[in-house]
Amino acid sequence: MLKLTSAERSELRSQAHGLNPVVLISEDGLKPSLMKEIDASLNSHGLIKVRVFGDDREARIAIYETICEKLGAAPVQHIGKLLVLYRPQKDAAKERSETRGKGMREVTIVKPSPSGTKRPSVTKVMVKGNERVTQGGNIKRAKPRQKSSKKSALGR
Repeated sequence: MLKLTSAERSELRSQAHGLNPVVLISEDGLKPSLMKEIDASLNSHGLIKVRVFGDDREARIAIYETICEKLGAAPVQHIGKLLVLYRPQKDAAKERSETRGKGMREVTIVKPSPSGTKRPSVTKVMVKGNERVTQGGNIKRAKPRQKSSKKSALGR
């Protein structure tokens, strides 16, 4: 289980205030499929809310502790039937989101042979961020954004 300082917990509570619950746990309790869903949500978001239906407070506390122990999450807040959990996101997800859409990327183009009896030709091409590969395997630039003649006349 991850430990947080009171200042970190306070900051996470303020961030979680506007969140909606992403996982709903019924009165039947915690199931393996729910644990997988909570794990996936923690991987993608880091900070999540979970709503537990049922009136037994001790059962909710047990569910809260079980989730935190098995998934390595930190308990942030438990108010009524809402549980707030935090687990830092993995670095790979952060790197992927930072490099997305920037610079050059490698694209593999596979074209069938003209006769259809030979192997298809496979080429790897570097494509810029504003370029795309058409269905025929050609590289095209993105079209420039259209400008309104009325707005340019008004000086906007």
